[in-house]
Amino acid sequence: MNTSFGEFIRHLRKENGLTLTKLAAKLELDSANLSKIENGKREFDEKRLEKLAKVFQLDLNTVKTEFFSDLFAKKIYENNCSPEILTVAEEKVKYLKQKNLKQTELKLS
Repeated sequence: MNTSFGEFIRHLRKENGLTLTKLAAKLELDSANLSKIENGKREFDEKRLEKLAKVFQLDLNTVKTEFFSDLFAKKIYENNCSPEILTVAEEKVKYLKQKNLKQTELKLS
């Protein structure tokens, strides 16, 4: 989705007919803070991702994808990085997974 994470939340909220106050209560947030999140003036707390997924009956991985892609995009933009950084990061993720797999195999041996 080509929106910020706050806009993603606003879209879900409106699509489901929830007011700011009702959604904020479900997420255990103040409605003013939720408004700031939707408007990009405050960051959403990663700890609430699971709760957000449950409220809207979404797969947690879908919510994580929206959240982290927004977070990464902001950092890349703020630091004026080239798009190549995503390729390098992807390779590093593969490396970390492989390293973790090897460590797990050693522990099981």
